[in-house]
Amino acid sequence: MNENAAYDYSEIINLPHHVSPDRPRMSMNDRAAQFAGFSVLDGLEAAMEDAIPDEEQYYYDDGEYRG
Repeated sequence: MNENAAYDYSEIINLPHHVSPDRPRMSMNDRAAQFAGFSVLDGLEAAMEDAIPDEEQYYYDDGEYRG
């Protein structure tokens, strides 16, 4: 990074937000629906943990592995 890194956006930071004259504004429901596909990933980690056998169950008090 250069010394002026803090000023990289100084030329655009105060510009007005662009509003398209050709397209209507998207509703909040439509915007939310765009990201609904990511909700499929909710619970993925728990499902993977259930699918992968827990190797700790094969170790006994003496530390020996008995699969």
